[in-house]
Amino acid sequence: MPGPAHDLELAGSFALGSWRVHRIGYGAMQLAGDGVFGPPRDRDEALRVLRAAIDSGVDHVDTAQFYGPDVVNELIREALYPYPAGLAIVSKVAARRDDAGAVLAFDEPHQLRRGIEDNLASLGISRLAAVNLRLMDQSAPGRRFDAQLAALIRAREEGLIDGIGLSNISMSHLLRAADQTDIACVQNLFNLADQRSLDVLEECSDRNIAFVPYCPLGWPSDVRNQILTSPGLAAVAARLQATPVQIALAWLLDLSPNILLIPGTRTRKHLAENLRVATVHLDDEARLELRRSFPPVR
Repeated sequence: MPGPAHDLELAGSFALGSWRVHRIGYGAMQLAGDGVFGPPRDRDEALRVLRAAIDSGVDHVDTAQFYGPDVVNELIREALYPYPAGLAIVSKVAARRDDAGAVLAFDEPHQLRRGIEDNLASLGISRLAAVNLRLMDQSAPGRRFDAQLAALIRAREEGLIDGIGLSNISMSHLLRAADQTDIACVQNLFNLADQRSLDVLEECSDRNIAFVPYCPLGWPSDVRNQILTSPGLAAVAARLQATPVQIALAWLLDLSPNILLIPGTRTRKHLAENLRVATVHLDDEARLELRRSFPPVR
C-alpha cells in the first residue's frame, strides 16, 4: 500500500529558489509553547513529530530563531541532525522576542545579518535554503527596505543563504524587491477566510516565485476558527470523505501550482492528516461551494 512519501509525490513539487521541494512541507512554529513562546508542551512528542515528517518524505521545513525564542531551532537540530540530503530548511529574520514574549523589530541591516548567523549556529548548518525578510509593518517600501534587502543579498553572495524570501509584504514590496534581485519565495498570511494577499499570490505565480501561505487553517489560537467551523466546508469534507482540515489545505494546493504548504502541528496524528491532503481532489462542485462560503476579498 502506498505510504506518506507516495502521497507527497502526488501533490507534485515546485521550485524554492535553487531548490525543488514537495508542495507539502512542515511549519515548525507550533512546536514551541503556547503563543510560540517557551518550551514545548511535550518535548518528546515534538521530536517525534519532526522525525516523522522527514520519514514521511517532507523535504521543506520552515522555522525561525525567534520561535521560542531559540526553542524550535534547537528541537530541529536535536531531532534531525545530521540532516538528510535534500532537506530545505527555511528561516526568517527581522524579529525578536523580549522576556515577556512580545514580538519586537530586529530589522536593521546588521541585525538581519546577526539573525542569519544565529539561525545557522543554532541549527548547526553553514547555509540556509532561504531566509525570509519578515516585515513588521506595511509601510511603503523605500530606502530602508532597500538596505534590508541589500543585507540579504550580501548574505547570499557570501554563501550563508541560497535564496531570499519576503514575508508580510504588499504588492509594492514584491515589485520593488523583484527589480533588485531574484526572490525565492513569499510567505504571507493566506487561507480560505483571509484572501487579502490574492494579488501577491497571482504576481508570484506569474513570476514563478513560490508562495508559502502561513496560518493556512487560520490562527492556531483562534478558538472560534472561521474556517474549521464553516458548514460549507464541513459539507464538502463529508461528500469527499475527507476532514475539514484536509479540504482547507486541498483548496490551497488546487488554487495555484506555485503554492507550497507548511501546515504545522504538535502531534503525529495531525501530521499524518495534513500529509494525506495530497490524496484529496476537489471537483467543480467543491470549488463552487468553497467560493460561496469564502468569497475572495481583495
